[in-house]
Amino acid sequence: MTGEARPQLTQAASVTLPWAPGVTPLMLAPMQGLTNRAMRSLFIEWVRPDLVFTEFMRVNPVAPDRLLSAGDLREVTSHEGGVPLVAQLIGHGREALVNAARAAQDAGAAHINLNLGCPYGRMTTGLTGGSMLKRPAELAEIIPSLRSAVSRTFSIKLRAGFDDPAQIFTLLPLFESAGVDFLVLHPRTVIQEYRGRADHAITAALVEKTRLPVIANGDIRSAAIGLQLLRETGAKGLMLGRGAIADPLLFERLRGRAAAEPDRKERAVLLRRYLLDLLARYRQLFCGETQVLGKIKGVLATMADPCFEKELKQLRKSKNIRDFSALLDELE
Repeated sequence: MTGEARPQLTQAASVTLPWAPGVTPLMLAPMQGLTNRAMRSLFIEWVRPDLVFTEFMRVNPVAPDRLLSAGDLREVTSHEGGVPLVAQLIGHGREALVNAARAAQDAGAAHINLNLGCPYGRMTTGLTGGSMLKRPAELAEIIPSLRSAVSRTFSIKLRAGFDDPAQIFTLLPLFESAGVDFLVLHPRTVIQEYRGRADHAITAALVEKTRLPVIANGDIRSAAIGLQLLRETGAKGLMLGRGAIADPLLFERLRGRAAAEPDRKERAVLLRRYLLDLLARYRQLFCGETQVLGKIKGVLATMADPCFEKELKQLRKSKNIRDFSALLDELE
């Protein structure tokens, strides 16, 4: 970018980023069906992410009187356990999204994020999530309107493009001129879904081309990968998804406060403690053994540890919580 004039950035007055100055923020990614209130509370107590996000708050554009569900609005606060909570909207339609952002703020949300990344984007009567990238002209109306409606920070989580990994660079002037506060980039295309590898050369190029803080997301499954990614891309911070759900101490490993490469015994102790703690929290949040067991098996689906391949397979096949707990007791 040497010799090039950067676009002028605008921001809402008195906006402060939702992490402390000088901190490299480590964020728990929003993952539908996984990062529910029980999961977030475990992470806050165990490793205290710098930010946590709600699951999708689905915007319903055809029902103006109930743009967001009552359950979504009950989830919204400015902080959760003292950690800033970001409310993530997914939907379509400028008016519906703006009104939903206002409703979330009225319910207590201090930080709003728009999802332009989910690859399963036809969740309502129109294109949502990553599929919104198919209609950049609509985004040119939506993004400035949302920025104007949000009183604190407004961020966007997105893919590199719908089918073109260079699309992010054509959208960048819109994000900058609208005054978006930070971007979370998962450098795959929407049509890739989760195939192949996240191309963090795109992340590095984005960091080079903008003064907006860029948070790197995608395929961060170890401390070594995360630290290398920060060095090589210049990203402001990391958003941890499946890697953290599989290993909640990944936050502490990145901070240098837990072993970067734990041995089998340490992993066994952690896995047993993690799943038993999560099981207890799920029993308080969800109704019935079938639902609780289904939720815990969703967590197991993120795990691919070859040292425990047999044990994880047995846990996934458990028919009831008693058998599941007994298998955990045998883990070593």
